[in-house]
Amino acid sequence: MSKKILVVDDEKSILTLLQYNLEQAGFSVVTAMDGEEGKNLAIEKNPDLIVLDLMLPKLDGIEVCKQLRQQKIMVPILMLTAKDDEFDKVLGLELGADDYMTKPFSPREVVARIKAILRRSQIQAELKESGGADEEGELLKFGGLRIYPDRYEAYFDGDLLELTPKEFELLLYLAKHKGRVLTRDQLLSAVWNYDFAGDTRIVDVHISHLREKIEHNTKKPLYIKTIRGLGYKLEEPKRE
Repeated sequence: MSKKILVVDDEKSILTLLQYNLEQAGFSVVTAMDGEEGKNLAIEKNPDLIVLDLMLPKLDGIEVCKQLRQQKIMVPILMLTAKDDEFDKVLGLELGADDYMTKPFSPREVVARIKAILRRSQIQAELKESGGADEEGELLKFGGLRIYPDRYEAYFDGDLLELTPKEFELLLYLAKHKGRVLTRDQLLSAVWNYDFAGDTRIVDVHISHLREKIEHNTKKPLYIKTIRGLGYKLEEPKRE
């Protein structure tokens, strides 16, 4: 069965262009021209991925993303923005989008980006369904944090964390390099797999999200430490 992509954009030419290229690539495509319709279709049609424009009538892309995540709909979201404004890109990612692209874009690049996101999501879904390996050796433990790489699951103080695919990948990479200082550029390359042309605030946003989920006090983090002028590192919390 072909993967279903929901494309939400108020420009008919872009909808037509993306629908044609995605269908040529073997995807099933559903379209919407405003945020409200897009949000409803995301709930009703259960797409495998959403391509979501930032500037939309009725509900903008950021609000759509926010509402879907609040309803625990964790489908991958690729956000499109006509603005070359880092604030908008970072805000979209901050509210739960997995990736973004700036208009104008190459339809071929959009298709490639979608395939890459879906590959990661498919691996994650298959591992969760199979239960993955449950041997003690597969478990990463740091204080109250438990990470199961083969199950794509992480727990904090016994509670399953609601993480986006990118948040999990970032947490896992930090955990696998425990105690090492990792620069923002290193994290961009390792977790996002391509150059964001200096948009290192994307890393900061995701680190902030992780801290909200695994730190009792985000002002004084015990797990993910900021190394001023360098980057971040994950370390075992020191016992009082």
